[in-house]
Amino acid sequence: MTHIGAYLAVVIALAAVATFFGLRWVERLMTFRPARLDAKHPPQPPSGAENVWFGAADGTHLHGWYFRSESPARTATIIYFHGNGGNVTNLAWLGQSLAKRGFNVLVFDYRGYGLSDDVAADESGLYLDGQAALLYVVNEKQAAPNRIVLYGQSLGTAVATETATRCICGALILESGFSSASSLGSRALPWLPRWSHFLAKKRFESARKLQEVGAPVLITHGDPDLTIPTDEGRALFAAASEPKKLLIYPGAGHSVFSNAGPAYLDELDRFIRSAVPDQPKPQFIELW
Repeated sequence: MTHIGAYLAVVIALAAVATFFGLRWVERLMTFRPARLDAKHPPQPPSGAENVWFGAADGTHLHGWYFRSESPARTATIIYFHGNGGNVTNLAWLGQSLAKRGFNVLVFDYRGYGLSDDVAADESGLYLDGQAALLYVVNEKQAAPNRIVLYGQSLGTAVATETATRCICGALILESGFSSASSLGSRALPWLPRWSHFLAKKRFESARKLQEVGAPVLITHGDPDLTIPTDEGRALFAAASEPKKLLIYPGAGHSVFSNAGPAYLDELDRFIRSAVPDQPKPQFIELW
């Protein structure tokens, strides 16, 4: 090999390495935007909520707020999986709104968010956190598995979907979700060749996984959604098994819950009450 050939080989190798790590850095930056809280001065839980702590299978300590239903009648329990930014302090209004409608609600922070331990770094860690949240409400709050509603928003739809494939649950709600990381990447970075997607570490293949979910599925999306295109929600709906329902809200943007108004809460209420059974049977479970 000539000196020029050797030089080109080194340049190509360095460019390949730079591209690999550059894509991984961009991928992580786009996936996780955690907001930490000061453990020395933690926020007080909002009215109607209590601080809760639980552990993931790998020992990570997770924090959340648990809202008890304001109705004396026993009802469904909603686990809310938030998006890639913020923390539980942004979700007090959501928990209170659903508790007023007669639901128990757990909002919690993934690892690296809020007061939860560790750092947000990979897909598998999020899935462990979702599993831990489900086990907590079943084993500590005595929620009947078939009366648990997994409700994910944005990135949280991937965590909720994965959790639904591994457990019994009453229903699955996906708000402003996406079909896969590859599909979303193609929309966000259209100049990136499709063949290069194998370099990505995170898959988040929710559309494929939805075929394994037996519970009723509600998919909601704003139109237009400048963060995750509305067509991603339609792709999730196409992949889901029956029974399923799709609701598109013109003008709601990326946060349907906060922008679509009381009519949206009415739809959530009707869907949940039609999906979960009337006679709960609490039980302790071991999963995964």
